[in-house]
Amino acid sequence: MSIYDYAVNDIKGNRISLSEYKGKIVLIVNTASKCGFTPQYDGLEKLYQKYRDRGFVILGFPSNQFLAQEPGNNQEISSFCKLNYGVTFPMFSKIDVRGENADPLFKFLTKAVPFKGFELQKESGRKIQGVVKEHYPENLEGDEVKWNFTKFLIGRDGIVKGRYEPTVTPEELDPIIEAML
Repeated sequence: MSIYDYAVNDIKGNRISLSEYKGKIVLIVNTASKCGFTPQYDGLEKLYQKYRDRGFVILGFPSNQFLAQEPGNNQEISSFCKLNYGVTFPMFSKIDVRGENADPLFKFLTKAVPFKGFELQKESGRKIQGVVKEHYPENLEGDEVKWNFTKFLIGRDGIVKGRYEPTVTPEELDPIIEAML
């Protein structure tokens, strides 16, 4: 299986087959508008602008599962992203990214690339692990998404090549994406 076997709703509610992205390098990110990692939208947009003409796309999936940090509806989320960060990469409808009601795409992604831990050598890694432990200790178990701005890098063949936790910035992904293009 690959991501091309899935269909999702875009932020306007249109059903989109991920097969539309065949042959592209894809970065799938679960996002939130009121998270400490929300400024990553800026870096994500810069990556998208830098590489989109070379076959790279970012797909943003808002989720409200972590401290209710994405309370808005799809229209509010879309406006927030455009007004505050100039987001032009494709955004999708707000979904669950973990748990019983997790979107099948995210169940596939997390099964394909297991959780390997937070980057505890970074202060941000230690901090996010502490926040998760305090508010959602059950999230530390298993391979499901742990927090907002978890990133999955997909090759041109639709297969998951890497998983990057929220502390990995878009700037850190730049050389990895460059090498894949």
